[in-house]
This record gives sequence, structure tokens and C-alpha cells, in this order.
Amino acid sequence: MPDTHPSASAPSKASDLLVAALEREGVEYIFAVPGEENLDLLESLRTSSIELVLTRHEQGAGFMAATYGRLTGKAGVCMATLGPGATNLATAAAYAHLGAMPLIMITGQKPIKKSKQGQFQIIDIVNLFDPICKMSKQIVHGNTIPSLIREAFRTAEEERPGAVLLELPEDIAAEETDTSVLQPHPRHYAVAGDEVLNEAAEMIRSAKMPLLLVGAGANRRKARSALCDFTDLIQIPFFNTQMGKGVVDERSDLFLGTAALSDGDYLHCAIDRADLIINVGHDVVEKPPFFMEEGGTKVIHVNYKAAQVDRVYFPQLEVVGDLAQSITRLGKILGGPLDFDRSYFQRVKRETDEHISEGADDGRFPVIPQRLVADTRKVMDECDIIALDNGIYKLWYARNYKAYQPNTVLLDNALATMGAGLSSAMMAAKLNPDRRVMAICGDGGFMMNSQELETAVRLGLNLVVTVLNDSAYGMIRWKQAHAGFGDWGLEFNNPDFVQYAGSYGATGHRIERTEDLLPTFRKAFDAGGVHLIDVPVDYSENQRVLIEELADKVCLI
Repeated sequence: MPDTHPSASAPSKASDLLVAALEREGVEYIFAVPGEENLDLLESLRTSSIELVLTRHEQGAGFMAATYGRLTGKAGVCMATLGPGATNLATAAAYAHLGAMPLIMITGQKPIKKSKQGQFQIIDIVNLFDPICKMSKQIVHGNTIPSLIREAFRTAEEERPGAVLLELPEDIAAEETDTSVLQPHPRHYAVAGDEVLNEAAEMIRSAKMPLLLVGAGANRRKARSALCDFTDLIQIPFFNTQMGKGVVDERSDLFLGTAALSDGDYLHCAIDRADLIINVGHDVVEKPPFFMEEGGTKVIHVNYKAAQVDRVYFPQLEVVGDLAQSITRLGKILGGPLDFDRSYFQRVKRETDEHISEGADDGRFPVIPQRLVADTRKVMDECDIIALDNGIYKLWYARNYKAYQPNTVLLDNALATMGAGLSSAMMAAKLNPDRRVMAICGDGGFMMNSQELETAVRLGLNLVVTVLNDSAYGMIRWKQAHAGFGDWGLEFNNPDFVQYAGSYGATGHRIERTEDLLPTFRKAFDAGGVHLIDVPVDYSENQRVLIEELADKVCLI
């Protein structure tokens, strides 16, 4: 590809310089709903190597860009206009900020040097976004663009990743500039020192019943190989958080389960019995899978950054540095399998596996969650991807769906926003055209951004969208019942989802018998293109299994 980047000897428009800087950073896509304040930037993109992906709502653009960052480690880029266009990115910014996804948002603004439009559509976007971004700045001169773009990408991508906002006023975008873009340089994380690694190794050797916890941070930086080698080497039982799913293959005999609930699950019997937890990639945005107490279980914190200490998390040792290198070097110090007492953990694993297998073949209709999860797992290969919106079904998938590879279960246990599942799946499908991708959405969450079906069809994606239909905000309704309140205020009517899909050019299917679910999944994937499957669900199992059955369980003595 020829080098079209502006140089100091060739003055150019600031918007051209910005696009050149984005190209130099390796940007492949910009997801956007442009406005008139973006027109100079849009014209500069027209002749660039960057693909413009037009979405139907700014949230869709932001969620797709954030998911690009999540899956690649490189900042995704989205664009919106001023005022309402920019404010519509706020949820996506918070999604990336809490979920640790590198995201850069470029928003427009009226001229800042001279304007005859008063305050029309103008609000202080830079300060509005500051609390939910790692950096939020207005571009006030074209010559500052190269350094601002370089700083934006560095800030968004370095640990802990997150969102950055740059506001480009239309008069700045149109002005001439005489500077050139900057060359990105690779970043390297510091390595934990020998002294702390030796201390960690001694704590592990001294433990009788240690556990390894894989958190969200381990899913961000390709730590799979190091963690797989470590668990196999010392034969340590492990569990994960929802956003740590798949880092280590959950088919392993050492895998005890996913901490989908904060406490009270079968897995927590093992957590309560452990005398040491090696907490790898802990992220404070996730609900803690255990609560520390003075004099209780010891914790080793292994992460890129120091622990954020609070009343329930105060690790006795912190191994800070490149996560994969820390784990690899720790394994070399330990040398091989250690003489742990694994018998109790093995019993808990058997109990857990039996518990989550119940209902996998249940033929009741509407479909119960256990059967839904089981049929989903049957149709997806080990590298295929499910993207979950937010609702009670997310807990069922986190507990019952075993992940075999990193980032094959995309869920949001940070902001936990409704409406992101479809866009997240669309990005996964665009990046991975040879893998099966399924969006799994409640009817409430799906309808928040359902218009992006048109975008998915226009992009020619291969995507199955499973809509779980109970005509209610099901999770809140369940919590309402659990709190002893009356069943009121949370039901609604849905469109005919089959016709709705067809109106966008997608193919709709309606499940009318539970035995048709798996064949319909297979038929949709085999056909290719965008398919929506309307699945009536029965959530009565929420109360029986997640409340009553767990309350009656007795941890093994």
C-alpha cells in the first residue's frame, strides 16, 4: 500500500492528517453515524484505506468498536456528531471503560473560533465523558493531531484498557496543517522481580489446598498458553469469573466451574475450603467470587497492576508485571506437580458437573434454560463464539456452558448493559467469517438495538441471533418475586420476530417444539447469512434451581 501520510513539506487539511494518523496506527474500521460536523472527516475517510461501517445507532457503532478492541487488543474506533450523537455514545463508553476494552471515540463539534449558531446542539461533551474515559480532550489545533492520536491509542490500549474521547470541531477539521504523523512503537510491560516470585512460590508450596482463579485480565493479553502450562505443570485446580471464561480449557479435569453467582453455589464450597487462592487477572469491576476476611484464606494477586484494596480484597502478596511472564517464571521456579490435597475439590467438581447437567435433555416447552444452553453447546465448535446480551440467561450460560478457547464467550459482567449483545456478535462475525457466531439476547435487550439487523444484513455477515422470548424484563421480574413483591409492571408485547427479521432481509424462524431447537440452529448456520430464531423460554427454573436448590445444598464434609 503506498504511503499517503502527509509530511511536513506537504500542507494538508487537519482531517486528512487525522485519518493518516489513524492509518499509521493500523486502524481497519471506523464505526459511525456521521453528522454535518463530521463531513470533512468523512471526506478524508472516503479516499483512505479505512473501511467505514455505517450503523443505525451510535450505540451500535460504539459497541462494535469496543468489541473490536476486546477481541484484538487494538483500539476500536467509532465516530459520531455533536450533541445527541455524542451523548448516544455514553453507554458504549461506559461499556468499554468498565469492561476494559480499548476504544477511541471521535465526535464532532461546532466551530470553536467563530460561530453564528449560538448554543444550538452544543453541550460540554469533553467534561461529560471525562468520568467514563481514560482521556477526554478537544482538538484545538490541527498541528496537535499526531501527538493526540498517538497518546489516545497508547492510553486506550495500555493496562488497564479503556475508552478515550477526542472532539474534533468542524473549523479545526477544515484548517490547513503542516505537520506529519508519528510512528507508533511497541510497548513492553515490566516483569515481576525474582524476590516476589520466590515468595509466591514458597506460599504455593506451603499450601495444602490452593486454587487458581482466572479473571477478566487474563482474557485480555493472550495469557492462555502460560496459564494452561502452569495448571498442567503443578496440577492445581482452577475456576474462573464470567469474563475469565475460556482462558484455560474448561474441559480440563482440574476445572471446578465458573463463579456466576457471588456466593452460595456449589463452587463456593471449594472456595471456602481453599487455604490459598492465586488470583490471576483480577478485575474489580466483576462481582467478587469470594470475600476475604482477616485470618482467612491467603491470596496472591497476579496482574499487570497492583491490587485495588478494599474491605473484601486485601491480598497478602502482589506479583505485579506482565501476567503471562509472571506465571511462566513462577511455574519454572515450582518445577513440577506439587503434593496438594485435591480430593475435596474433585468431589465438589463431581457434584457441580452433575448439577449443571440436569435438564440438558428436558423436553418441556417453552424451552427451559438448561436445555437451551445444552443445545447451544452442541451446535458450536470449540472455536465458535457466543455473544450474550444481559439478562437472567447470562447466569445460566456462565454456569452451564463450558468454554474451550479464550473470547469464545463474550459477555459483559462489568457495566452489564442491555442492548450490546447483537452488536458484539456482529463484530465477532466480521472478524471471524469462518467461525460460527451466535448472539443470544433476551427480548428486552434485543429490542433496544434491534435495528442493527439491517447493518448485519448489509455487511453480509453470517450470524445467528437467538431471541429468548418471555414478553417481560425477566431478570427483574425474577428478582421482584424473590423479594416478595407483587408480579407487576414488567411485562410487554413483542413484534412478530419472524416477520420483523424478514423486513430487514434476514431469515426468521419460530421454535414451536423444544425438539426443533437444535435442528433449527444447525439449519440456520448451514444456510449462512443472518438468521433470527424466536425461542419461547420458561424461566420458572430460576426459582427452583438458583434459589431453592442452592439454598438446600450441603457442602461436603
